[in-house]
Amino acid sequence: MQNEKRLLPISVQSFEKLRESKCIYVDKTAYVYRLVHDVAQFFLSRPRRFGKSLLLSTLKAYWEGKKELFSGLEIEKLEADNTDTWEPYPVFYFDFNGVNYNNDNALENVLSSLLTRWEEAYGIGSNNERLEERFQNLLIKVSQKTGKRCVVLVDEYDKPLLDLIGNPELQEHNKSVFKGFFGNLKSCDNYIRFVFITGVTKFHKFSIFSDLNQLKDISLNEEFSAICGITDTELRANFAPEITAMAQEMQISEEECLTKLKQQYDGYRYHHKGIGVYNPFSLINAFGDKEFGAYCFESGTPSFLIKQIRDNHFDVRKFTDKTIYANERTLKDYTGDSLDLIPLLYQSGYLTIADYNAQRRRYTLAFPNEEVKYAFLESLMPAYVPSATAGTGLDIFTLEDHIENGKLDEIRNFLTSLFANIPYTSTDTTFEHYFQTVIYLVFTLLGQFVNCEMHTFSGRIDCSVKTQKFIYLFEFKRDESAEKALQQINDKDYTLPFAADSRKLYKIGVSFDSEKRILADWKVEE
Repeated sequence: MQNEKRLLPISVQSFEKLRESKCIYVDKTAYVYRLVHDVAQFFLSRPRRFGKSLLLSTLKAYWEGKKELFSGLEIEKLEADNTDTWEPYPVFYFDFNGVNYNNDNALENVLSSLLTRWEEAYGIGSNNERLEERFQNLLIKVSQKTGKRCVVLVDEYDKPLLDLIGNPELQEHNKSVFKGFFGNLKSCDNYIRFVFITGVTKFHKFSIFSDLNQLKDISLNEEFSAICGITDTELRANFAPEITAMAQEMQISEEECLTKLKQQYDGYRYHHKGIGVYNPFSLINAFGDKEFGAYCFESGTPSFLIKQIRDNHFDVRKFTDKTIYANERTLKDYTGDSLDLIPLLYQSGYLTIADYNAQRRRYTLAFPNEEVKYAFLESLMPAYVPSATAGTGLDIFTLEDHIENGKLDEIRNFLTSLFANIPYTSTDTTFEHYFQTVIYLVFTLLGQFVNCEMHTFSGRIDCSVKTQKFIYLFEFKRDESAEKALQQINDKDYTLPFAADSRKLYKIGVSFDSEKRILADWKVEE
């Protein structure tokens, strides 16, 4: 029917359910074809809500021989001349989502429950052996019983580890359980046809990967860089009606809608030559709501990440000035006990590949898009100023109103109160870190109004803020006078780029006292 409603696969992670309910499906089965006809065993790291579960569910349906689900898809054509296709294999699908692993033996209970289900399904008795022995027995006996080698699919293997970042003793216990259990994938290789493991991170030390060195890690592989996520070509080919409907709802053109979607949700890159992809969860929810919402981190940034950034005095200005660097080994591996935040920020989807220096084999990392940028920085703000929440008068919305309306006294009072509410510790180093971080966060979160040049507090204007009626040029000094800050604006002719602009321009020098830890002085010139 021409007016039949198109169903968006919001929160649908089952390939079978998606196909049977006739949801919109972005065809990734050409990747499935390449994987299943390889002899390798695979590992893939991608952020949460990026399509890993749907990919594994698709692989599961393929190996179970559910040909009808693949009707009309690319793999149907690719397999057309293969007479051995669609023969069902025994599939063991491990899904570690949906469980609280902070309880003792939670991981063992999940593994035991799955093994019991499969042992009963294949009529294989258990003599109460250890979990790893039961799994080994299952793989061998099922392969012998069916005459087919087994398929092992593992979804979000690292959830029982990431959930325990604050409980290192239990985390080490779960690593040990995994090491023994999944070590069978190597020792039982003769009984295994295919292995695919997904996760957010790749815990390397003392984990399953120290034994499973046969796994092919395709996380930074150019061929599979778009295996999860939605490319720009796929967006335009699969969601044309949704783009039209969203543009009409927002009262903008379709090209304007596409531009905004790109700014908001695109930008993830998983190889320096790879195709950029949109966050599928965010994109599909945006189409469902017909608005440019923030969806990727609805549950908030993990508290341990925020704590690490604050406690280690990480220079948050690096997030937007493209001075975060990494090599391939750093991006692929995360031991869980390292203080290096970069690989975890990358693997969690907060950072992505922005550039690559082939000569130095060095990646430059940055926020992928505006959705991630503002969600992440908003979650950082309360860690530095706990009282800066909505309704307190110290929130960004309040400052935004003052700036739009040219209320200079209120802007000064806002900054004075903001710094008075920062819970400083006693060291000058900490004050400098808080001082730089809070200024950066406050003005960056003003978004479209602001151009921050926060590399240094000398040599260029610290911040320019432009609204419909006003232009503000801020220069910040620590333990120097506001008069000197204002003099720098004048001496270096920071106003020249705005000479022909009809908006009212304010030059503002701001001084902070590191001993008293207050905004000490404020000077304004028009």
